[in-house]
Amino acid sequence: MFKALANIGTLMRSAQQMGEKMQAVNERLKHERATGSAGGEMVVVEINGLSEVVRVKIDPELVARGETEMIEDLTAAAINQALQKAKELHVAAMQSLTEGMDVPGLQDALAQFTGNGT
Repeated sequence: MFKALANIGTLMRSAQQMGEKMQAVNERLKHERATGSAGGEMVVVEINGLSEVVRVKIDPELVARGETEMIEDLTAAAINQALQKAKELHVAAMQSLTEGMDVPGLQDALAQFTGNGT
């Protein structure tokens, strides 16, 4: 019975440590940047590692020419590219967080998250 209580205590401490590490990882990801661009950098989107859009830059010539549809298409493409890069940042952070942990299937799950799975 005492061994079971000790195991529960160890598990609780591990969970608390993991939560603290996760907060640190999220704080780091908040400051990391991923950039996507489209149309020869006519549209550039910058997002952080938490997939929050930080900045959007649109070539003033596109705006001046009233290229609304092109701006929309290029913005979507640039956002998707930046999101993929942010996923890769996030997976790398999760891998560093789970380093040394023997969790069956974890690496496969992280690979599928980025679309790099089989």
